[in-house]
Amino acid sequence: MTNPIVERERGLVELERRIAELRDVNVDQPVDMSPEIAALEQKYEEILREVFGNLSPWMKVHMARHPNRPTALDYIDAFERFDELHGDRHFRDDPAIVGGFGLLCGRPVIAIGEQRGRDTKENLRRNFGMPSPEGYRKVRRLAHLAARLRVPIITFVDTKGADPGISSEEHAQSEAIAMCLYEFSQARVPIVATVVGEGGSGGALALAIADHVIMLEHSTYSVASPEGCAAILWSDASKAEEAAARLKLTAQDLQGFGIVDEIVPEPLGGAHRDREAVIARVLGSIDAAVSRLAAMPPDRLLEERYRKYRRLGSWESGQQESDGSHA
Repeated sequence: MTNPIVERERGLVELERRIAELRDVNVDQPVDMSPEIAALEQKYEEILREVFGNLSPWMKVHMARHPNRPTALDYIDAFERFDELHGDRHFRDDPAIVGGFGLLCGRPVIAIGEQRGRDTKENLRRNFGMPSPEGYRKVRRLAHLAARLRVPIITFVDTKGADPGISSEEHAQSEAIAMCLYEFSQARVPIVATVVGEGGSGGALALAIADHVIMLEHSTYSVASPEGCAAILWSDASKAEEAAARLKLTAQDLQGFGIVDEIVPEPLGGAHRDREAVIARVLGSIDAAVSRLAAMPPDRLLEERYRKYRRLGSWESGQQESDGSHA
C-alpha cells in the first residue's frame, strides 16, 4: 500500500527543485533574485503547514512508517561508540534486534533497538523489524548484562509487532516477550525507552518497560496496529482509519494517559526532513533522563518504576475519593 505521506511529499518536490535552481542561478546572475526566492520559500512553508500542520491519527501512523524516517541504528550510530553484540546464546542471532555496548555523552550504556530495513533486501534480512523469540532472548540477555555491570539501558522502539509466524510460536514467542518484561521490571539500573517510529503491541512493550518513556511527536504506540484492530473489531481492515482514531495511539494521547513521559518535537513534515537535528535532540533528552535517574538509589529506582506502572489505568470515583478508598 502506498504511503499517503510520501504521496503528499511528491507534490512538494517540484517546488523544492525550483527553489534549489534559483539559488544556484542567483550566485552567478548580475540581477539579485533573492526576493523571488524568498517568496517561493514562503509559499513552500505555507504548503508545508497546510499539508503537515495538523495530522490526523491515521496520517501519524503513516508518518511513523515513512521509509526515510530515522531508524534505531541511525540513533545508535550517533553515539560516540557502539560495539554490537550478537546472539541469544540458545539458537541464533536475530537481525531485527540490534544491541550492544555504547558510549553516550561519555557514559557507558547498553543500547538495544528494533531495526527495520531501508530497502527490500534489508527488510527481508531484518524481517521488517518484527523480532523473533531469539531477538527477545537477546534483549533479555543484554538487559541482564547491563544490570550485572550496573550501566543504564537505552532502548529504541520501532516495530509493527513481534513476528507472528508459526516458527516463532513454536519457539515460545510469548514466553520470550514475558521474560523481557520481567527482566526490565527488575533491573536495578536506569532504563530509558524511546518510541522512534511504530510501537506495536507486545513486540514494542518488550523493550518499553522503563523509568522514562520518550516518544517522537509523530510516532505511534498502541496495543495493535489500526489494520489489525479493525480486522478484530469489525472484520474489516478498511476501517483502519477509524480504528487509528479510537486507539488513542498518538504521543499526545499517551502523554495525557501518563504512559509517555516526554514528547520530542519533529520538524514540519516529519523527522526525516532534518535527521541530524532530531537525532541530536533525542539523544540529548535521553542523556538528561539518564543523568536524573542515575542519581537515584537502586531501591528507589525500582519503587518509582513500580508505582509508574501501577498508576496506569487506575481511577477513583467520587464516593471512593470521599471515603479514601481506591478503585
